[in-house]
Amino acid sequence: MRRSPRRTTAGLALVLSATTLATAGLGRASQAQPGSLTTSTCTTAGVLSQWSVRRLVEQTVIVPVDENHVGSISAEIAEGAGGVILFGSSAPPDLGSRLAALAARAPGGIGPLVMTDEEGGTVQRMANLVGSMPSARRMARTMTAVQIAALAHRTASRMAAVGVGMDLAPVLDLDNRPGPNATNADGTRSFSADRAVTTPDGLAFAHGLELGGVVPVVKHFPGLGGASGNTDLTAAKTKPWSRLRKDGLLPFAAAIDAGIPAVMVTNAVVPGLTARPASLSPAAVHRLLRTRLAFSGLVLPDSLSAAAVRAAGFGVPRAAVQALRVGDDMVLFNAEPDDVAGTTRQVVRTVVDAVASGHLSRSRLTTAVRHVLEVKRVDLCSLQQIGSGVSR
Repeated sequence: MRRSPRRTTAGLALVLSATTLATAGLGRASQAQPGSLTTSTCTTAGVLSQWSVRRLVEQTVIVPVDENHVGSISAEIAEGAGGVILFGSSAPPDLGSRLAALAARAPGGIGPLVMTDEEGGTVQRMANLVGSMPSARRMARTMTAVQIAALAHRTASRMAAVGVGMDLAPVLDLDNRPGPNATNADGTRSFSADRAVTTPDGLAFAHGLELGGVVPVVKHFPGLGGASGNTDLTAAKTKPWSRLRKDGLLPFAAAIDAGIPAVMVTNAVVPGLTARPASLSPAAVHRLLRTRLAFSGLVLPDSLSAAAVRAAGFGVPRAAVQALRVGDDMVLFNAEPDDVAGTTRQVVRTVVDAVASGHLSRSRLTTAVRHVLEVKRVDLCSLQQIGSGVSR
């Protein structure tokens, strides 16, 4: 059971509601048709038990796309892909209508969870539409927690208005080094190396996002600050677990206590805790995040295309299986535009085969999909035509 939320040091509790997250998913559900499960007997588990393995797998896949060409992944959305991650640095003025058209392709009325990295500073995908934000480090140095929450609220309201329902932010890593660069993924993306600054400011940012109708994702669990390298470019290690558990982990623990809905796990190895990237490690995801910290929300790995994942011996499809096995709920990757369709098909096929062989249990896959649907605020039992899409 998820731990009861308590107030953070900034006095900012994260409060989830159907109202504030109404735009998190682009598709919505309605009433059951005669002859299908009725609302009086229907359960989410019962509906998901009727889904094919392939349909379950599709809901866990996040498809990458340039924000100026979202129509290029229409086929993947029509197949049931559960998420979309937008890349780029300047969004088209009609992004909202393009995303709405994309969502209309989704089967069963369950639209994709559309996400991007809108952190501020050097990592902004659609500042031309939602307004520019300073880096996390500058926010911490020049703004109060209340001001940070207000800025995130304004930005999120504009993101939600165009159909973007999730922000892969804030960064809760403790770091004060230069960057982001080839050797340090954090740098100014981090609020501070001081957890007494990062915790309230980061949670203020997350709280503002939620108030604006966008799901925040804290990253990079269990703390990437001070890592030996940038995992996008090389294998890397975090601080030793003996140190990390006393500092870098604590902002994430506070976020979980506050009710954060989603967590992204780093691709760095945690010496003393994991022997492989944390995102693919049962010690980090299942035992630490899910069990010890009692987190029952959505878990994402950092990009499975990262050099750190390849260095550990995993291609994207096999990494997707491992991520789902250890407790991640969705899988994301990057690819050249011409390779997106092929990579997506390979991921889906490999995960389906893993279930067939018993390497990945259907129950773990179903739990992952349940977490996805909870974040989307989709109630399967209120679909008008459950029978029209329970299996493919």
